[in-house]
Amino acid sequence: MSRDADAREKSLQEQLVGTWTLVLVDNVLPDGTRVQLYGAAPQGLLMFDGQGRYSIHILRAGRARFASSDKSQGTPEENQATVRGTNSHFGRYSVNEKERMFTFHIDHASFPNWEGTEQRRTFTLTGDELTYLVPAPTTGGTGTVGEVKWRRAK
Repeated sequence: MSRDADAREKSLQEQLVGTWTLVLVDNVLPDGTRVQLYGAAPQGLLMFDGQGRYSIHILRAGRARFASSDKSQGTPEENQATVRGTNSHFGRYSVNEKERMFTFHIDHASFPNWEGTEQRRTFTLTGDELTYLVPAPTTGGTGTVGEVKWRRAK
């Protein structure tokens, strides 16, 4: 059976299960301008398991190392760059097949304001590419929408 035929027989939740590598993380401003939040070559991993758990990690490539090699001794600048250059969270997920939306039920996050929240994402799944929208990203202001694209890890 072809991969496309196989995908048509699986639920969207079953198609999400697996490991995904990051392609892009952009904020799209109200005027259409794109901002690459984690640089031109962001790094990341998204894992959905078959029991409804997920883990996501997004990092800016080429982040500077801490001069002291001790994260408890980071300078304000080093700490700020680290916070701005990372986004991670984990918890459970659920899929609304009809609306082509999944929800992250966030247990813990590097951005503490997201802990204990539900984050809904409309998505498209085409072959080995997953793209979803973030209606209220952690930066960018009112009217900004995040676009995140992943490719199935091989």
